[in-house]
Formats: sequence, C-alpha cells, structure tokens
Amino acid sequence: MHEMSLAEGIRGIVEDAAIAQGFTKVNAVVLEVGALSSVEIEALRFCFEVVMKGTVAEGARMEVDPIAGTGWCMPCAKSVAIDQLYDPCPHCGSYQVQATGGTEMRVKALDVQTAPAGV
Repeated sequence: MHEMSLAEGIRGIVEDAAIAQGFTKVNAVVLEVGALSSVEIEALRFCFEVVMKGTVAEGARMEVDPIAGTGWCMPCAKSVAIDQLYDPCPHCGSYQVQATGGTEMRVKALDVQTAPAGV
C-alpha cells in the first residue's frame, strides 16, 4: 500500500509549511490527483487520517481535485484523453500512446488557521 507513504509525504509537507509560515491548525488539505497516478483515493483518505493524528492537521479534511489523463498518440500526432494507462488511442486505436498528463499527485493548497497576535 503505497498510499501510506504518500500520506506520510503529505504530512511532511504540512509540517514544514506550518514551521515556515507559522500556522497552528490545518482545516483542509487540497490535493491534485491524476487519473493515471495509480493512487487509490479511499485508501489515501484512510492513511491520511492515521498519519495526521497528533499533528497540526489532525481532523483536517482531505479534498481531491482530479486531473484528467492525457496522452500523445504517436501515429495520430495528437494529444488525446485517456482513462487508464495503456488505453488505446480513441481516434485510431493504436496502443502507441505516451501518457503526458494525469500521472501526478501534489499538495495544491492548505486551508489553515494562524495563532492570534500576542499569543
């Protein structure tokens, strides 16, 4: 289950940002997750809840902005939409499609609270 290591990486990003920017609580973590990234969202949600315990992000929502899968069809010389890795080109049926988008996962935004001044 690589989702646990992904959740631990997210925790590291959140903790580093909390130190650098001085926030005290995270309400939500917004992720961009590509359709071709091989990330199981529900497994990531479970792991996220587990690894955020005892951190500034304990109880935070995990929001997901999906990124569509795209590829480059070599025979057609076109960018095409694909739902899964190794899908054929929807135009010509060729399997010579190189994934060009939707393979990524990244922290897009954090919804945070900061400590009141003087506290």
